[in-house]
Amino acid sequence: MIGIENKFNKSTQVKRYRDIKFLVGALMVLGAFPLVASAQETAAYFKQNCYSCHTIGGGRLVGPDLKDVSNRKDRDWLVRFILNPQAMIDRGDPYAKQILEEARGVVMPPVAGLSRDRADQILDFIEVESALEKSQFEGMKFSDRPFTPADVALGHALFTGREKFKKGGPPCISCHTVRGLTLLGGGRLGVDLTKVSERIGGRKPLSAWLVSPATVTMQPVFRNNPLDAEEILPLVAYFEDAAKQSGDDDSVAPLAFFLMGLAGMVLVLGLFDVIWKNRFRGVRRPLVAGGEMRTSI
Repeated sequence: MIGIENKFNKSTQVKRYRDIKFLVGALMVLGAFPLVASAQETAAYFKQNCYSCHTIGGGRLVGPDLKDVSNRKDRDWLVRFILNPQAMIDRGDPYAKQILEEARGVVMPPVAGLSRDRADQILDFIEVESALEKSQFEGMKFSDRPFTPADVALGHALFTGREKFKKGGPPCISCHTVRGLTLLGGGRLGVDLTKVSERIGGRKPLSAWLVSPATVTMQPVFRNNPLDAEEILPLVAYFEDAAKQSGDDDSVAPLAFFLMGLAGMVLVLGLFDVIWKNRFRGVRRPLVAGGEMRTSI
């Protein structure tokens, strides 16, 4: 009996130990959940807003590689620069001016939803990623094969909308133009992209930018309709070819648009003149005739 009782007690103790271990594990997971969720949110924010210009350990793109960035400047300086880089440049900060020169004059654009707390979270996240052997944001690998005429032709078709983007994004011509594109050119909401490859610094930075455009206008448009990897390469090929083929400033497009608009206005006014001319006579003649009859009476 004593042996059976001891065996029962031992079994009960094991069960209690397992229950306590499970409870402690569950509490640890629940306690860590907010931290994990915050890290995931910061990673998603970094990918959407920073990854198009920066890597963590993958080398320079438009902006500098951010690996171990906390070793270059103190936290307060970094936060102030992230929040308003233009203000730091305008104040003549030497390191801010150096960053601008290395970026070929490209200033980091305003980032949606950025606050001091968010900037601190991003810097904490970069420190964690910098300590890894290989960061998840080391950078995408893009093909370095020579571009072909077929790549340029496909890029032109994608830019103008003759070839639709696989994920439904709008064609580039909706907001941008490239020199010598058409008689009327493209859209004027965005910048002229004729020299975009040279401005950004070549194939790799431009490809990275197209993966996740971070401007205030483009970000909401392409967040749910990102460009496919097979579409980025021909677009870059088209931009590089456009830069090579560009000549003098393409001021003929706005002039042609103005002249066509003026001709259209003259045509519409002439049409109204034809229509209303007859209607005016149809009213005037009875009135004149009625006046003559009253005079004769």
